[in-house]
Amino acid sequence: MNTITYPFLPAGKTILYVTADNPYMQEARAFALAHSLDDAVKTGSVVVKDGTIIGRGANGSDYHKTHICERVRRNIPTGQGYELCEGCSPKNHSEPRAIADAQAQGHDVTGADLYLWGHWWACEPCWNAIMGAGIGNVYLIEGSEYLFNKSDPNNILGKWDQ
Repeated sequence: MNTITYPFLPAGKTILYVTADNPYMQEARAFALAHSLDDAVKTGSVVVKDGTIIGRGANGSDYHKTHICERVRRNIPTGQGYELCEGCSPKNHSEPRAIADAQAQGHDVTGADLYLWGHWWACEPCWNAIMGAGIGNVYLIEGSEYLFNKSDPNNILGKWDQ
């Protein structure tokens, strides 16, 4: 079995995997493609409780259209320095947006699951939001460690029809 080394994973937490045809993952993908403002890494999340999607979120902001990303300018590794760039702020990540969407609609997200499409791990601020909300499990798509990894030559970033 292939062991994945994530840039961040809280102690005692695991990531679960589903196939690309999972209906919740398909909804996260569809939401990312329709609503993400990040053309480089379109990411979408859905929060699912008792078999029902109760929240949706996509990443990005229009900040990078008019401003240079400070993290890119400084060559800061993925997952670090989000506080340096308004466009990269965790408030613009799909996970907290999906949680906030569910809560804004009056849903209790405690024990719900989060399906994340378009990334191969969740950053520390997103894990903090996930754990703080009481989300039970985080699911990624099988193979996400190369499909959505910027440094992997087999990634599909920018090739959204795959």
